[in-house]
This record gives sequence, structure tokens and C-alpha cells, in this order.
Amino acid sequence: MAWWKKILGSDLDSKRVDYYEEGLELIKEGRFHEGLTSLRLMLKESQGDVAVLQQIAIAYTRIGMTEEAAKTYRSALEWDPSAPGAHYGLAFLLLRDGQEEKAARHLEAFLSKPPGGPDAAEHVAHARATLADLIARSAPDADA
Repeated sequence: MAWWKKILGSDLDSKRVDYYEEGLELIKEGRFHEGLTSLRLMLKESQGDVAVLQQIAIAYTRIGMTEEAAKTYRSALEWDPSAPGAHYGLAFLLLRDGQEEKAARHLEAFLSKPPGGPDAAEHVAHARATLADLIARSAPDADA
């Protein structure tokens, strides 16, 4: 009987929808709400998947639901406290809210273990420049 389940299981798995890829594609097309639905379905299948949580947060940000985005980034950080994408995204949401000290801590966390690769280089450079600007603004004025 186990062999039969394997045969049926593999057949069913091949027909399964990849909600993650579907969600990313829908978001890429600008269909954010539909993409969120797919990503949420994926999250049901793999609770706590940090990559899925980060993509959900990105979609929330793009449709202006920044409070939901921040909550979702925080949820990703509960699952993986070193998740660079969550630190990066949350830092810039905090900056929008004027919470510069908290944003700086998240940028530092992001830069302590930055992602690699050509796609990440732009984000790493942006995080470094933003953090340098925050540090410069918070430093006591040398002329005073």
C-alpha cells in the first residue's frame, strides 16, 4: 500500500500549486492583493517561512499597509533574528516613522551579516549610506 501512496503522492505533488512562485509573479505584475493571497496560502503550508514572511511584508509596503508590513517583518525576526531582509525592510519603515535610533539598529544588524550576490550589492550600499547619514546626524556638532 505504501508504494501506491508514493505513486499517488508524487502525482499529486506534481499538480500542486507553487503558491510562493505564483505570489511573486502576481506581485511582479502589480497584482498585490492576489499575490498576498498566494503568499498567505504558502505560509499556511510552511508556517514561519522567513522568505515568505518577507515577501508578504514587501507586498504590504507596496500597497501602503506599512503597519502590517512592520508587523510581518517583526514576525520574520521572531522566527529568525538574523534575517537580513527583515532587518533591512523594517529599518526603512522605521525611518519613515521618524524612529531613527531603531532604524539604525536594524541597519547595523543587516550589515553585520549582509546578503551576498549582485542583487544584494545595491541594498548593502544603500544601507551603508543610510546608516552613515544617521550616524552623522546623531553625532554632536563639532562646532558647538
